[in-house]
Amino acid sequence: MALWIQICIGIVTFMIMESVAWLSHKYIMHGFLWSWHKDHHKKDHDSWFERNDLFFVMYASYSIGFFLLWRYDILQAGLAIGIGIFCYGWTYFFVHDIFIHQRFKIFRNANNRYAMAVRRAHKMHHKHTGKEDGECFGMLFVPLKYFRKSK
Repeated sequence: MALWIQICIGIVTFMIMESVAWLSHKYIMHGFLWSWHKDHHKKDHDSWFERNDLFFVMYASYSIGFFLLWRYDILQAGLAIGIGIFCYGWTYFFVHDIFIHQRFKIFRNANNRYAMAVRRAHKMHHKHTGKEDGECFGMLFVPLKYFRKSK
């Protein structure tokens, strides 16, 4: 498979992952696996780690699975798909855990329109501490109303 096709598959996979993240956040994390996610909606934690971090392991295993499908010549696009999932996971960790939730105390003063909109949308998501009535389940694609409020 040509390199440019692999690159396109990786980029498309990355973009699709935002929809996968939204759907899994709304219907899995706030659905049947709420028991893993609910500690993420609490303000006080017993530990730096959360049960919610199990989702990182789950999605990392999907990426690894695609790498293995490629490695054993089962799926030629497996490497590109695995890299796309990996890059989205890294971006999610960077934006969600480092930038928004400040698990590492860096990027505290970022205040451009996009950064403010992302933080505002996520704050609206965490306004709801229960499983129901949530909003803003995505991460990178922020509804326009949060950009308007960040002027």
